[in-house]
Amino acid sequence: MALDTLYAAETPEGIALSLRPAGLVARCLAYLVDLAIRLGLFFVALIGSSFLGGLGAAFLLITYFALEWLYPVVFELTRAGATPGKTMLRLRVVMDTGLPVTPAASVVRNLLRAADFLPGLYAFGTAAMLMRPDFKRLGDMAAGTLVVYSDTVALHGQLPDAAPMAPSRALSPSEQVAIVSWAGRASRLTQPRFEELARLAQSVCSDKPASSGQHGLATERLLGVAQWILGRRAGKTP
Repeated sequence: MALDTLYAAETPEGIALSLRPAGLVARCLAYLVDLAIRLGLFFVALIGSSFLGGLGAAFLLITYFALEWLYPVVFELTRAGATPGKTMLRLRVVMDTGLPVTPAASVVRNLLRAADFLPGLYAFGTAAMLMRPDFKRLGDMAAGTLVVYSDTVALHGQLPDAAPMAPSRALSPSEQVAIVSWAGRASRLTQPRFEELARLAQSVCSDKPASSGQHGLATERLLGVAQWILGRRAGKTP
C-alpha cells in the first residue's frame, strides 16, 4: 500500500527510519546554487592569480581541482552532510541506512559525477534518477548513498476513533505499518481515496469483498484494525 515516496531504512541497531528522497528539481536547484558559489570562488582565485606571476597558472589549476572535486566532499563530511546549495534547499546526503555519509562513499559518489554527466548535461544521471523511486543517480547507486530532505518526516497524525477490531488473518510487520500509516493520513487524504484504500485492504477485515453499499463499513473496520495493531482493545487502552 504505497501512499508516498518515503524510503524505509533500518540502522545496524535495528532502528527503523523513514526518509524522504529529494527529487530532480530540488537537486538541480541545489546544484545551481553550488555552481554559482564555485564560479564566484574561482573568479576570486583568477584575480588573485594575476599577482602570482608564473605561479598563477598552477594556482588556478589547483583551485579548479579543489572546487570541482574537493568542494562537495568536504561539505558532505561535515555535520550537516550537505553543500551550501543542499543546505539552502534543506537537503542532505546520507547512507542507505540513514546514517551519516562515510568519507569513502562521499568520494565515490562525487567521482562518478563524471559518468553521470555523460553524454552531456548530466544526461545519464538524470535518466537514472527519473527511473527510480529513490531518485538515485549513478554515483549514489555505486556509493550506497541517498540525497534526502533533512526535515523530520511525520508518518501519521492522530488516528480517528474506532472500535478496536482484530484482523481476520495474521499481518506482516510491513502490513501493520501500512495500515497504521493509512489511518493516520485520514485528515490528509480525500474521503473517496481514503475509502478506496480501505477497500483494497478488505481481506484484512473479512474474507468477503465489500459491496458498493459497504464502503463506509470497510473503512470503519480497517480503522478498528489499526487501533488493534496499536495495542488497543475494547474497553482498554495500551
